[in-house]
Amino acid sequence: MKQLLVTKRTLLALPIAVAVAALLHAQATDTYKPVVGQAGKDVVWVPTPQELVDTMLDMAKVTPQDLVMDLGSGDGRTVITAAKRGAIAMGVEYNPEMVELSKSNAVSERVTEKASFVQADLFTVDLSKASVITMFLLPTINLKLRPSLLDLKPGTRIVSNTFDMAEWEPDERKVIGPDGCTSWCTALLWIVPAKVQGNWKTAQGNLRIMQSFQKITGTLGTTPITGKVAGDQISFMAAAASYTGRVTGNTIQGSNWTASRIE
Repeated sequence: MKQLLVTKRTLLALPIAVAVAALLHAQATDTYKPVVGQAGKDVVWVPTPQELVDTMLDMAKVTPQDLVMDLGSGDGRTVITAAKRGAIAMGVEYNPEMVELSKSNAVSERVTEKASFVQADLFTVDLSKASVITMFLLPTINLKLRPSLLDLKPGTRIVSNTFDMAEWEPDERKVIGPDGCTSWCTALLWIVPAKVQGNWKTAQGNLRIMQSFQKITGTLGTTPITGKVAGDQISFMAAAASYTGRVTGNTIQGSNWTASRIE
């Protein structure tokens, strides 16, 4: 009788054990599925269309020599696309479930040697080693990031889906898709300019530069100048004369002129 009772209890427990095992297996194998518009720490999640991802990376001229960092990397598509181009690419994402999803996607696309993802705050992560920054963030977030982006190495390329950085005008803008497209079809490119504001000594006279992002004005001697800075390259006009050069710290080296910063 006792043996029969044990057998009945064992038989009753089997369906429960099977159900628990099935539930645990489902939890372990079920893929996290984000919902478009779901809330995040700083922005809601809306994926960048793949065509625009390709356009953004084209505008940044991404090569295997680049380190691409995607801020708010979501499902990892921008990082994975950059990795497929041979670049080292890192996604910065605050949502740990998104990070794990991105890692899984990278495994599926066989780019784990090039693509990585970190769970981190985009305002505190170290961006200094990146040669390309990609982002799809709100204008207010872009503005909050702007001082850090301007401190990056001159020549660093920054590409944004749709949203700008106010007074810092993009160096290039490209719209894709059908005529009249207004949502997620605009890519904006900035090239971090060298910091050249101040007074410089040249053989042609004192060069005084006032800088507003990539645009410069000022005087060479008493002659007004206007020009621009693209990465470490400076160019300006003084009357009919054209000047171009490369900025290296406190020195500008042109083909037939040089300048040294004096303050």
